[in-house]
Amino acid sequence: MGDGSSPNSKDKKKKKKKRNHRGGGGSKKKMTHEQLLAFKSVTEWVHLDQPSSSSSSSSSLTCAASCLVDDFGVQKGVGRGGEKVVFELHSHSKFSDGFLSPSKLVERAHINGVKVLALTDHDTMSGIPEAVEAARKYGIKIIPGVEISTIFSPRIAGKGVAPGRLHVARAMVEAGYVENLKQAFARYLFDGGPAYSTGSEPLAEEAIKMICNTGGVSVLAHPWALKNPVPIVRRLKEAGLHGIEVYRSDGRLAAYSDLADAYGLLKTGGSDYHGRGGHNESELGSVNLPVLVLHDLLKVARPIWCDAIKEILECYAEEPSDSNLASITRFGRTRVFKGGSPLSCGQDLIDHCLPLWLSTEEMEDAEVEAIKLKLSNVSVSQGGIQVLIETK
Repeated sequence: MGDGSSPNSKDKKKKKKKRNHRGGGGSKKKMTHEQLLAFKSVTEWVHLDQPSSSSSSSSSLTCAASCLVDDFGVQKGVGRGGEKVVFELHSHSKFSDGFLSPSKLVERAHINGVKVLALTDHDTMSGIPEAVEAARKYGIKIIPGVEISTIFSPRIAGKGVAPGRLHVARAMVEAGYVENLKQAFARYLFDGGPAYSTGSEPLAEEAIKMICNTGGVSVLAHPWALKNPVPIVRRLKEAGLHGIEVYRSDGRLAAYSDLADAYGLLKTGGSDYHGRGGHNESELGSVNLPVLVLHDLLKVARPIWCDAIKEILECYAEEPSDSNLASITRFGRTRVFKGGSPLSCGQDLIDHCLPLWLSTEEMEDAEVEAIKLKLSNVSVSQGGIQVLIETK
């Protein structure tokens, strides 16, 4: 006996039910006014370097109005006009223990509809330049990140402190013990593995202070891996922690959401994608972050990043070297070449490279204007190097 439905229809119902559970919400409803404004702010930041106008501003609100959200505020795009803004804030490449090159990771992100991608390799940022270069092709915004291995309890430093895991992995490859970095991590250097050592990591509080002092946003990854997270989060908050991961591909973890609320921390999340394949790994871009969460993140992060960019510009104004020039050009969506006709001054370079990260209001900030004035007398052709901005 049965209900008259075919096996295929039963399977579809099961899959639909599973998707709804993983999405974290059941019913769908129109965005509230607060969510509409948050969506508008987030999408405008994602597309900062695109021509803006009052009509485009109103169109973003119209687009938002055509979107629905679930019970948790996760955006559900509807119809042709419904643009879903996907942030992927936790991913890895082959520069640590991932299986894809940064360029392949960016390509996969594009296929999955990701608009903003944070590459967060373990203890290294070596893959960021390749990711930034690949992202130019797809119009994806790259947030340079790193997942720093730390320890919480104090330790006594001494002689013979072991090098970091990435350095050990590279040494194992060079010595022929393993074929590649992935194999080194998979066999020996995973957390608790036979070659894993906690002797080299910085204290968590020190890492957070370093992040804060260098223009970064510090977020505690994998809080669910901690046996007793409350006292740890309390101490890290005192050190300057900005947020903790709360969202995974299987939804929001209520206990850590409450913990974030208790200590006034940002809520973030990501797939922790490594590219291993198989059913046990979350897909890149699979974590749905609510629009209000993204808005809160950018509200804290943007002033921090803006101040960091100002410091970079100041360094170039004081010392217009090739290395300081490269620090500016990496922010641009367009590619910069050596040779060709130079731009007239450093101010032109700013106008070409920074609209991807700074809004018109931020570009017109008094401090930025003062830096532009300093750069008006600085030629970007330094040491025989000229740059040409490639236009599309």
